[in-house]
Amino acid sequence: MGDKANAHPGAAGRARAADHPTSVRNVVLVGHSGSGKTTLVEALALTAGAVNRAGRVEDGATLSDFDDIEHRQQRSVQLSLVPVEWNGIKVNLLDTPGYADFVGELRAGLRAADAALFVVSASDGVDGATRMVWDECAAVRMPRAIVVTHLESARADLEEMTRICAQAFGGDDPDAVLPLYLPLRGPAGPDGHAPVTGLIGLLSQQLFDYSTGERVESDPDADRLPLIAEARDRLIEGIIAESEDESLMDRYVGGEPIDLKTLIDDLERAVARGVFFPVLAAAPAPQGARQGLGTVELLDLVTGGFPTPLEREAPRVTTVDGRPRELKPCDPGGPLVAEVVKTSSDPYVGRVSLVRVFSGTLRPDETVHVSGHGLTDRGHEDHDVDERVGALSAPFGKQQRAVTHCIAGDLASVSKLNRAETGDTLSAKDDPLLMEPWEMPDPLLPLAIQAHSKPDEDKLSQGLARLVAEDPTMRLEQNQSTHQVVLWCLGEAHADVALERLRARYGVQVDVVPHRVSLRETFADRSAGRGRHVKQSGGHGQYAICEIEVEPLPNGSGIEFVDKVVGGAVPRQFIPSVEKGVRAQAAKGVAAGYPLVDVRVTLLDGKAHSVDSSDAAFQTAGALALREAAGDSRIHLLEPVVEVSVLVGDDYVGAVMSDLSGRRGRVLGTEQTSGARTLVRAEVPEIEIGRYAVDLRSLSHGTARFHRAYARHEPMPPQVAERLREQLRTS
Repeated sequence: MGDKANAHPGAAGRARAADHPTSVRNVVLVGHSGSGKTTLVEALALTAGAVNRAGRVEDGATLSDFDDIEHRQQRSVQLSLVPVEWNGIKVNLLDTPGYADFVGELRAGLRAADAALFVVSASDGVDGATRMVWDECAAVRMPRAIVVTHLESARADLEEMTRICAQAFGGDDPDAVLPLYLPLRGPAGPDGHAPVTGLIGLLSQQLFDYSTGERVESDPDADRLPLIAEARDRLIEGIIAESEDESLMDRYVGGEPIDLKTLIDDLERAVARGVFFPVLAAAPAPQGARQGLGTVELLDLVTGGFPTPLEREAPRVTTVDGRPRELKPCDPGGPLVAEVVKTSSDPYVGRVSLVRVFSGTLRPDETVHVSGHGLTDRGHEDHDVDERVGALSAPFGKQQRAVTHCIAGDLASVSKLNRAETGDTLSAKDDPLLMEPWEMPDPLLPLAIQAHSKPDEDKLSQGLARLVAEDPTMRLEQNQSTHQVVLWCLGEAHADVALERLRARYGVQVDVVPHRVSLRETFADRSAGRGRHVKQSGGHGQYAICEIEVEPLPNGSGIEFVDKVVGGAVPRQFIPSVEKGVRAQAAKGVAAGYPLVDVRVTLLDGKAHSVDSSDAAFQTAGALALREAAGDSRIHLLEPVVEVSVLVGDDYVGAVMSDLSGRRGRVLGTEQTSGARTLVRAEVPEIEIGRYAVDLRSLSHGTARFHRAYARHEPMPPQVAERLREQLRTS
């Protein structure tokens, strides 16, 4: 770490292919949108020598050469990998989007990483969504550290932000979240604000001054030592409390000085075990400088304190038929097990898959087995095929740098895997294996689309298939009831990116149309109808008369057809024709054009002609009879009702319940859960929650989640049904 008495060797150049898992660190950067994650990655790359002062490398690539859509959106929308090298260690920096709509990219980063850097803006603080991700990491004991950014802000207060982070992330043990450094401030400006120009190491009691654009280390003045004594003592106590050496606390309390190396070693072990969470500060390098404030200290922490891939428990692995398979942790010589954590398309090389290798070694031009991912409900087919690996490379902005291999614990991009999608497992073709998939959020915002023109219609199917292959958080639905193509997304920004990718990447222009829910019709009471189809136009005519009775049935009964004809009034061969006509009319609807359900249709009587009666005539008569019965009865519109479960912080329970009631919802109950959260269960008409994914995020400041499941269809209130019919008449 930065307190290692200047142990770092400085810039180490661009990252290479790792030779052993101990020389790899996989780190995901987490934080809300605008917290400074991408800027921090650029600063770390500059300090590590991966880019020059202009942000470029020898081949002209820059870290800013990301997706064109990101430039138009003015925010990160996808996971990106930047490999750098420091102290002889390859560090894979996984930069994730901070906006909630792209949480799928965040989860992919968490899957690929072994530790997390939580990036917190000194001017914005800690939001609820970041706390939720922290809790997810805590559940799997992922090692974490906190980086405070935006120190140049006039409101920036590193000490106060450290206190806020301890309160937000410390839980029952705020002493597990402590700073490793205090800010070193320069002279105050005209506004009275004293900028942070360096750091004071609490363990080494050394000053690290970045005011000149280069890191300068020196001993502190005597008058500074009392200022850091209290924070230093608290940090040492926090480290010793998590030490595996139980005698260390007794020695410390007894007044025995603990040497610096022992403290640093214990600190690194506590961080790697996920029981101690240091707070650091970082800022980009000023113009013309090579090192940003705190970047050396942060790289030292990552390489010295974060665990190697060998220390991570691998996800559960089975054979493709479900039998458990035991593997050594992160063994480069073991059977190949790798996972596709991200899929993208390149206009020149086609599909590119970012993979994390968990076992074995992946090499170019070898044939691997691709196993499916269990997301068939989202339009992603399961896979069980062999494919030939193309080139292996390490991404850097838009550039791909060729590598010779990728060992267990490392990440690389793979080209020409035309069938593999995000979440798929790559394994040896003669030993196919399957990794347990990671949890993906449910897309709950519907986006109904249609092709803009005939040429677009021809390309739409292929474009949508490629789109959902890249993004497992998106679900494609071909709704058979409404005859709409629906993309289910995580939010409005997610939907905007999907439309932009269809247009810019796949050349498909689509129009967004109102999303329709699957309404139904049913009879409110018993009714009778007579269908008379008699025509004579030369030659054989058409003759069929039938009389029916219709009565409502319980929800979910469908349509029953009962024959009670006596005396052969309707010949036996034409009774199925009447039923066919009734069912065909029911599918078209009898009032507002929605399918008719939950009725019993009884054929009572009718008439036939020995010459002019036919199958077609009795089908027509059956349909006419059903329409006449509907004209003499009240017809209920049935709307789908969904069961909604909302997990929300206790502070927002009242607002959520009030909002659900305003959507004609019925709150069924609440359950207290861990983490000061409540599960609210309700039943809500589907027509009322089309935008609930967006509205709930706003209502709860991004801290609530919800799930929905179809419950049943039930009658729509008369005033709502009339309003809907009026919309149909005027549209």
